[in-house]
Amino acid sequence: MPGDSLPDLLAARLDADGTAVHRPVLGSLVAAVPTDPQARKETRDAVAAVDDEAVRLKAAVKSRDGFFTTFFISPYSRHLARWCARRGLTPNQVTTASLLTALAAAGCAATGTRGGFVAAGVLLLLSFVLDCADGQLARYSLQYSTLGAWLDATFDRVKEYAYYAGLALGAARGGDDVWALALGAMVLQTCRHIVDFSFNEANHDATANTSPTAALSDRLDSVGWTVWVRRMIILPIGERWAMIAVLTALTTPRTVFYALLVGCAFAACYTTAGRVLRSLTRKARRTDRAAQALADLADTGPLAELLSKAARGSFPPAAARPLIAAAGAAWLLIGATLAPLGNAVLLGAAVYVLTSASAVGRPLKGPLDWLVPPLFRAAEYLTVLVLAARSGAPGALPAAFGLVAAVAYHHYDTVYRIRGGTGAPPAWLVRALGGHDGRTLLVVVLAVLFATGGPGDGGDRFTLALTALAGALALVGLAESVRFWVSAGAPAVHDEGETA
Repeated sequence: MPGDSLPDLLAARLDADGTAVHRPVLGSLVAAVPTDPQARKETRDAVAAVDDEAVRLKAAVKSRDGFFTTFFISPYSRHLARWCARRGLTPNQVTTASLLTALAAAGCAATGTRGGFVAAGVLLLLSFVLDCADGQLARYSLQYSTLGAWLDATFDRVKEYAYYAGLALGAARGGDDVWALALGAMVLQTCRHIVDFSFNEANHDATANTSPTAALSDRLDSVGWTVWVRRMIILPIGERWAMIAVLTALTTPRTVFYALLVGCAFAACYTTAGRVLRSLTRKARRTDRAAQALADLADTGPLAELLSKAARGSFPPAAARPLIAAAGAAWLLIGATLAPLGNAVLLGAAVYVLTSASAVGRPLKGPLDWLVPPLFRAAEYLTVLVLAARSGAPGALPAAFGLVAAVAYHHYDTVYRIRGGTGAPPAWLVRALGGHDGRTLLVVVLAVLFATGGPGDGGDRFTLALTALAGALALVGLAESVRFWVSAGAPAVHDEGETA
């Protein structure tokens, strides 16, 4: 036996019965069960020697975070969190201050001047400091709330994408149109996140969840410095925002977006390739809960659901589902990029809807089925980007940026609900928003009807149609999301202790 105290005996018995016993790392804290006067005195002395304030301050910082956050932000942001706590500020107030600071940064970037770009970079870094401080304040003062967790997660997306828009507006003032790059950066970053979410949801409760690549990853992490290298190259939020801020101050918006696209593309390839390899080499059985989570993340609309039911179970095997989803997405994007805006593009959209229905016709329990939701996201977002670029209308790409932002908000909201244990958004909301298949088909129809006339003619009507669609989706999705999170009793989960 490890000891003769009751807690030791109980833990040993639980271990013997096969029940895992959590043994927290105490660090500088003290926990003991003294059995004699001398041991009690030593324990009291050890407890008295603990600096409670230092322990609280250290515990306010995440144990696992990015390199930039760990070494360049947390050493002083924790003291900012304590300063806020002593003045009665709440985490939600600090979160809101971080949002307002980022919006001010976007406004400075939108001026298009060198001074504005420098101010934007400084304010973006300050916003990130506040973003770290709000969570540290919550841990320091033990002020946790469902609304606060949701605000923290959601505002991160709003801040980053509003800053992209600010950079695009600033570049336009200087005569450089980078809206396509801004939208591309938003699409890439959102798709990276959905890869993370889908993979984690597919595997977090899988049984027999082992893989040789997981053992290799553990060995690399044991080296020490490789941990930080691997965290840095995937461009988590700290490294990403630092790069954006510095490049904004020193270069041009176009350079910022080029660097962002190259860095995020490399990170996406690195993480996705590793997860594909891990999925193929592990022998795991996915649960019904994981399959349901992937189905919810797929965001299938009523059109594909109806086709799926009409097929009456004639669906491909599990190994073929990601391939079918990828083939449908590729067919759609090739048509949207290369074919004349007419029947060929409509046919590509129809094929995409059919393949989407086929891909989700059975429970998503295959080893690579977690790729299906990211493929749907990429197909929908990139179709909007390509068709807006092809229309040639001056306002089409900004309108497309707004549309993708509204849809991405719905997809992030779905993730936070699932990870908070509350399930997906209600079925009526998914149907009202059309699902990825319905929205994609609608955008293609609008492009065929309105985008063939060029600027000043049909192209302007296409811009108006995209703007109206973005406004309608944002209004319905945001209203239901706010209603839910204000009244929800389950915790939201922040996505950025982010692996992407």
